[in-house]
Amino acid sequence: MPASEGAPEPKETKTRERSDRGPRNVGSGTERPQTQAQREKDRPWLMRTYAGHSTAEASNELYRRNLAKGQTGLSVAFDLPTQTGYDSDHVLARGEVGRVGVPVAHLGDMRRLFQDIPLEQMNTSMTINATAMWLLALYQVVAEEQGLDAEAISQLQGTTQNDIVKEYLSRGTHVFPPGPSLRLTTDMIAYTVSHMPKWNPINICSYHLQEAGATPVQEIAYAMSTAIAVLDAVRDSGQVPQERMGDVVARISFFVNAGVRFVEEMCKMRAFGRIWDRITRERYGIENPKQRRFRYGVQVNSLGLTEAQPENNVQRIVLEMLAVTLSKDARARAVQLPAWNEALGLPRPWDQQWSLRIQQVLAHESDLLEYEDIFEGSHVIEAKVAELVEESFAEIERIQEMGGAMAAVESGYLKSQLVSSHAGRRARIESGQEKIVGVNIFESTEPNPLTADLDAAIQTVDPAVEARVVASLRNWRDTRYQPPFNHPRPCKALERLKEVAKGTGNLMEASLDCARAGVTTGEWAGALREVFGEFRAPTGVSSAPVAVSAEEGSTMAEVRRKVELTAKDLGVGKLRFLVGKPGLDGHSNGAEQIAVRARDAGFEVVYQGIRLTPEQIVDAALAEDVHAVGLSVLSGSHAQLVPDVLERLREAGAGDIPVIAGGIIPNADAARLRATGVAAVFTPKDFDITGIIGRIVDEIRKANKLDPLEVPA
Repeated sequence: MPASEGAPEPKETKTRERSDRGPRNVGSGTERPQTQAQREKDRPWLMRTYAGHSTAEASNELYRRNLAKGQTGLSVAFDLPTQTGYDSDHVLARGEVGRVGVPVAHLGDMRRLFQDIPLEQMNTSMTINATAMWLLALYQVVAEEQGLDAEAISQLQGTTQNDIVKEYLSRGTHVFPPGPSLRLTTDMIAYTVSHMPKWNPINICSYHLQEAGATPVQEIAYAMSTAIAVLDAVRDSGQVPQERMGDVVARISFFVNAGVRFVEEMCKMRAFGRIWDRITRERYGIENPKQRRFRYGVQVNSLGLTEAQPENNVQRIVLEMLAVTLSKDARARAVQLPAWNEALGLPRPWDQQWSLRIQQVLAHESDLLEYEDIFEGSHVIEAKVAELVEESFAEIERIQEMGGAMAAVESGYLKSQLVSSHAGRRARIESGQEKIVGVNIFESTEPNPLTADLDAAIQTVDPAVEARVVASLRNWRDTRYQPPFNHPRPCKALERLKEVAKGTGNLMEASLDCARAGVTTGEWAGALREVFGEFRAPTGVSSAPVAVSAEEGSTMAEVRRKVELTAKDLGVGKLRFLVGKPGLDGHSNGAEQIAVRARDAGFEVVYQGIRLTPEQIVDAALAEDVHAVGLSVLSGSHAQLVPDVLERLREAGAGDIPVIAGGIIPNADAARLRATGVAAVFTPKDFDITGIIGRIVDEIRKANKLDPLEVPA
């Protein structure tokens, strides 16, 4: 599930300090605490829905509709080509255009995206990382076109996510190596401090770490280690004088996850605040408590949304929202909620409205905002917070001893820890130790009227959208030099960008020049790729420990036996299984867990990570002489990419290799995939990974005309 970042304070609250809690009676000790009737009711948090799809025009219409419904900020979802620095006509963009967000290839797209939306009145959150500088440049130029002068530009409010570390670990939209990526982040922070001081240039995301399996301690420690790496880089760059480091710290925001373990999640937020206060005071000497305040936004846990009995997701979302709103001393600045049906596919506007209304009922109908912190003084809460703080600092120190967050990324330590934690969670679910209502407990259900017509219960992106977007992009390239645009030739702007990249200058001004010159997203990223190169992050699979033991009589033991017998029947030492991630979908958690479990079941696993073309996957399958291919796609591009792999295998004379597909695949699409020759389709409701591995063995036997094994799987 795509996720967005938190937000700065709304404009109407920009001068608040702790006064938003109501005046306190302090001093002699004889004053009585203020009564509820005497307190001014707190203002609600910033309310957003994470949105964007198909085209800039369609997304603009959706934004204006959501704002009219009472949404108080924008949260922009970009499609995967935009996130990974490719134009819509690049080979890797095929099937991905407009799927998980809006395609923005150039200034014209950004202009249409915010048409009739006055940016000086907006608080805009943009979920963008590797190409964050580029999208901020486009945003600023659109603001200039709307008539904003330099003073008005300096008042723009919003957030660019811009946290590359978690991209290496979980979401997979990284482009450049860690060093150059950190430079881009540093340059953006230095630029915004001087030119857009109310903008949050980075939104450090622990959200995606939890999605990748992080425990609360790992979530806190890895996010804080990222913050340390960023602040150290800014401090050491010489671009920001020491006396302005407080301004930098004050604009660092966080985006966190709130899972269903209500008490633990609420304590996690209190621990986050204490740790951030201590780090910024002790490591960076920030004396102003307002600048040290932990500022965070939240999207509640999409990892916990279930395809089975999806109506249960509503109460999960509410409980998770309460974890970040009930505790006033650790309340989120911005909240966005997923929709109940995101495990099924793309939510419709009505589904997003339901999530917005959940927030509005809590903020405007309940008495939540009338009270001080209701958990203050609880010894249970205090003990849990203290435990999280202590364990998190221990892990932060461990990472610092390795050389910091970037070194821990490059060594593979962080990724392997997350893969291991996620494998443990999956094992607990499969064993029933961790219970999920409707999935592994209370599975019987009445017919669900919400999903009676499952294909109508989600929104789909018209496959013809991609062709229209590509045609529009090519028209932009052909006409950007002509009236009424008259952009200077982009080659000069791109050459300047590369020259600055080869040196040590700040890249933001050169990126602004590219935006004004009509440069495209792919051209901007391509120029930096020439200078910086690209980076393939460690997968963490090979170093992950065994999550499910193969004790005699266990399901895993039976599957291992099937694997061994099938290898023997085929006359090979080991069955070979390729796990592939075609296209730009970087959500690799599921693929990694399949790869680890297949390894533990006795397969020789071929897993090359994310961002592969169908051609590359087929080449690897042939070179490794595999017995099965598993394709994992969560972005919606399965309809194009999976059949492409099948066709290429057939053309290569390897059409007998069974292909298995997994991901967020609607029923109708699953039926079509099976009709094209896919051996089996698995979706989020298929949580038994060991059972899936057993099914893969069955498909290998069937493809090789071997008799079924009478062994339970």
